[in-house]
Amino acid sequence: MMIFGHSLLEVGLFCALVIGCLWYDLHSHDDSKPVTAKSAAKWTAIWVSLAFIFAGYIGFTEGTDQMQLFIAGYLLEESLSVDNLFVMMAIFTSFGIKDAYQHRVLYYGILGAVIMRLAFVAAGSGLIKLFGPYALGAFGFFILWTAFKMFQSMNKHEEKEAVDYSHHWAVKWTQKFVPVHPHLHGHDFFVRTDENGTPVDAPKKSVENVKLAEKPVGKLVWRATPLFLCLMVIELSDVMFAFDSVPAVLAITPDPFIVYTSNIFAILGLRSMFFLLAAAKRYLRHLEKSVIAILAFVGIKMLIALPPVHFHIPPTVSLSVVVGFLTLGILASFLPEKKA
Repeated sequence: MMIFGHSLLEVGLFCALVIGCLWYDLHSHDDSKPVTAKSAAKWTAIWVSLAFIFAGYIGFTEGTDQMQLFIAGYLLEESLSVDNLFVMMAIFTSFGIKDAYQHRVLYYGILGAVIMRLAFVAAGSGLIKLFGPYALGAFGFFILWTAFKMFQSMNKHEEKEAVDYSHHWAVKWTQKFVPVHPHLHGHDFFVRTDENGTPVDAPKKSVENVKLAEKPVGKLVWRATPLFLCLMVIELSDVMFAFDSVPAVLAITPDPFIVYTSNIFAILGLRSMFFLLAAAKRYLRHLEKSVIAILAFVGIKMLIALPPVHFHIPPTVSLSVVVGFLTLGILASFLPEKKA
């Protein structure tokens, strides 16, 4: 039996690798604690190694040409997705989500990305090219706005965790369509409340001083928490970047299996790299400045790609700019701090 011209064994091997590692990853980080640099580095190495092991298997069964196409697609997708690394950091900053809950959000975000990328590959590049530039342009404004907000709060050394999200843009917009609870409720995406909006269940991992109702009033209602809204924006960011990256890999090979597998291995590895960067940011005092500069670059890059400018920055240039800013931030962090 063949799927997209590839054996059922190849498809099954890919699915088993992804499902098995995701299951183990979830159970390794289910205690709502920040992901350490050591753990992030270990998982980055695991995902990169698995990608090249899978490439070797394709080379053994399909030939070196197919293996080279997979590796080319994987490396291209990884380089194109580097921008998304910093956008995810900006989204967490926008929502004020503490490090302990970021793994849970990105874990379920990846599950959604696995499905969405399959839809994008199935749709091909035509539909993506039709709507992609305008969607990326709108997202570019969001990224520039977030970079500005990060710059404003850069000198505030204390890290403030959001408590009341009543006036947050995502809550104000979403609650027009679905019930939203304006407080975090542990690491839950949904919370059961009474008609007054008061939670009736204690959060599994309480971080907010939320008063629970002793006697629920009226009918119980399930409400989305700000953590779920953050997850939806993370999903949206992946969709935005798929507009750009999927057609690029399709230009290398029209083979849906190669395009999809290289995409998934790349975004799985990117998630681990995010936590490596986030861990480094806690110890390198000037790295946040680099992140702000990179976000500004990403936002401008998206906007100048719109008509009538139509200026496309090559992936190699984009990657060089990102690496350059990161290097400057890291080196500056090792310089002796000026005494006041």
